[in-house]
Amino acid sequence: MAFSSMDIPEANAAPPLLVVLSGPSGVGKDAALEGLKKLDRPWHFAVTATTRPPRSGEQYGVDYIFLETETFHKMKERDQFLECAEVYGRWYGVPRSQVRQSLKNGKDVILKIDVQGAATVRKLAPEALSIMMVPASYAELRNRLNQRMSESAPDLKLRLQTAKEELAQTSQFDYRVINRDGGLEQAIAEIDAIITSEKCRVVPRVVQFL
Repeated sequence: MAFSSMDIPEANAAPPLLVVLSGPSGVGKDAALEGLKKLDRPWHFAVTATTRPPRSGEQYGVDYIFLETETFHKMKERDQFLECAEVYGRWYGVPRSQVRQSLKNGKDVILKIDVQGAATVRKLAPEALSIMMVPASYAELRNRLNQRMSESAPDLKLRLQTAKEELAQTSQFDYRVINRDGGLEQAIAEIDAIITSEKCRVVPRVVQFL
């Protein structure tokens, strides 16, 4: 029996994804994000606003949008953040404009946010793709935070305790990616593969973003 081209439905492009990349402090989210950017995929990387001061080498508008506390709270009052929260005494938030416009333009959006923020985004956009980065062991995470030497002893203790609580929420995410010591490239490749496979779903995720 002969078929014409009219019998074959046209394959439409997959709708844009909202990708939430999360994990405890020190797990390697920033390093993974830098690696993902080098892949040169057609993604938009939303930049988080924060009231914390920049660390050595960090750039405004690239790593974070560094804001005065007063400015941040004015944006918060105007509901200009998709989600925001106070973490370790500093405020962090994802500007809605960073996400809304890119999704409207058909681009996949990648958010790097903490576990608390990821829970908020999942409520606002249940079809968001959530990926949790985890360390191979608690000892590895402790060593990374120690080597970073950017926190005082009390702050370090608090981050480690918070990490335990956050890792207990891994089952709330769609995927888990292990970032082992010396295995960052593998973790980046796995995140890339997850996003690629999600774009091939027969029934795609359709993000309804408010």
